[in-house]
Amino acid sequence: MSGVRHANLFLDMLAAERGASKNTLDAYRRDLDDYLAYLTEAGTAPDSASSTTIRGFMASLEERGLKATSAARRLSAVRQFHKFLYVEGYAPADPTAAVSAPKRGRVLPKVLSVDQVDRLLQVAHEGAANPDASPPERIRALRMACLLELLYATGLRVSELIALPRSAAKTRERFLVVRGKGAKERLVPLTEAAREAARSYLAALEQQGKAVGPWLFPADSESGHLTRQAFARDLKAVAAAAGLRSDKVSPHVLRHAFASHLLQNGADLRVVQELLGHSDISTTQIYTHVLDERLKSMVRDLHPLSSGEG
Repeated sequence: MSGVRHANLFLDMLAAERGASKNTLDAYRRDLDDYLAYLTEAGTAPDSASSTTIRGFMASLEERGLKATSAARRLSAVRQFHKFLYVEGYAPADPTAAVSAPKRGRVLPKVLSVDQVDRLLQVAHEGAANPDASPPERIRALRMACLLELLYATGLRVSELIALPRSAAKTRERFLVVRGKGAKERLVPLTEAAREAARSYLAALEQQGKAVGPWLFPADSESGHLTRQAFARDLKAVAAAAGLRSDKVSPHVLRHAFASHLLQNGADLRVVQELLGHSDISTTQIYTHVLDERLKSMVRDLHPLSSGEG
């Protein structure tokens, strides 16, 4: 059986048994395509690979200049692939068991300040209120204002945000029910500003006869809705107009801002875990630097024997 066939069986398992999303499957496919290309060069196949083969692959990643985080992610994909082959009887052993992951530093997420988020929102709303804008420009500006308000209010993953149904703009509730990774549903809060931005955007869409199909953010794309690449590109233009470095602003950075600002203002880590849709608290614990600062401030400001100095 060919390596490609093995990989397809593994990806089919991820989709069927673990409910992996298209984005997740695409990422695994890219990692495995790279690994299979290495095996072809090495003159071996997945079912006959050894631990020496795996170490050689990891060394090739280092030679190509891959960051430790990227190499570790690729090794994770290869590990799961070989474990699947072994458990399902396609290979006599799992060659990854004796291979350790490359060491990587703890990377803290980039975070925007509250003032910086306010500037982004202000620029987006100013664009939507521009009296000289053409109808298509106005709809695009209203869409950006809606995207930013919803993202900062909910902390949605970008894949969840761009695929929101049109009904999300019509809800009378102060929350949305979102279907996230693994088809798990969760509640996320809606601010009045987010609800108003969504209503204004949808009204403009309907006025122009553009509100067709099931999506809140329809687009001429394979999925029928706005793509993450188009949103990221438009967001960088808004960031530049707000005087922010465009390379420091992305949809994912706004999700981090949502979580960090909640924690700074006293939210519990487990509540933030639930809102972000993290299945494991350890994923959310990357934000513990925010909690550390908050605890230091509390001791400095509230402890009876503290001098009040940092």
